[in-house]
Amino acid sequence: MRVALTRAAGGNAALAERLRAAGLEPVECPLVAVEPLPGGPLEVSGYDRLCLTSRHGVEALFARGFEGELPPVAVVGPGTAEALRAHGVEPEIVAEVSTQEGLAAALPRPVGRALFAGAAGARDVLARELGADFVPLYRTVELRPERFPDAALVVLASASAARAFAALGRAAPVVSIGPVTSAAAGGLGLEVVAEAETHDLDGLAEAVKLAASRTGSSRS
Repeated sequence: MRVALTRAAGGNAALAERLRAAGLEPVECPLVAVEPLPGGPLEVSGYDRLCLTSRHGVEALFARGFEGELPPVAVVGPGTAEALRAHGVEPEIVAEVSTQEGLAAALPRPVGRALFAGAAGARDVLARELGADFVPLYRTVELRPERFPDAALVVLASASAARAFAALGRAAPVVSIGPVTSAAAGGLGLEVVAEAETHDLDGLAEAVKLAASRTGSSRS
């Protein structure tokens, strides 16, 4: 069974390896690209907490650098936590629900002065609920490939990828990494057949395998 992987180039290898081991045929077709935004080191002094919501945010932060001592870092999901640990920083809080709402709920009150560093155009939940300052570190660009592979399943790891896939007018069912992506996909008329229980590589791989099993059974 062919499964289309749509993360930005270079972000699909680990999932592809797991799916091949499960007897599936992953094929990469990125629907998004991640572009760092220009700017000098991030000023973090004076903040009580830094909020990060994606691996891309972590990598952009350390690529740009920062001035001052890094405050305690709160992150969304195990994937973001893993990326942070790769830079030698242990997150203070890892929200179990991989959304900005989940991160806001996981933070103790009072939060103090918080900084959210993420994607340009990111949802403003943390700014509204925590009064967090926001600094964009990167932007996500939706792609429109000339050809998209015929696949029984399409894996979506962001709302941006959902929008890009919907724009292609394809009818393949999709597997989502989490509730925000599922909501975006469903709102665009896409058929979400599975959502990762944990919003990381393990959860996404298991969701794809479950969806593949269900799809295979329905065809027999």
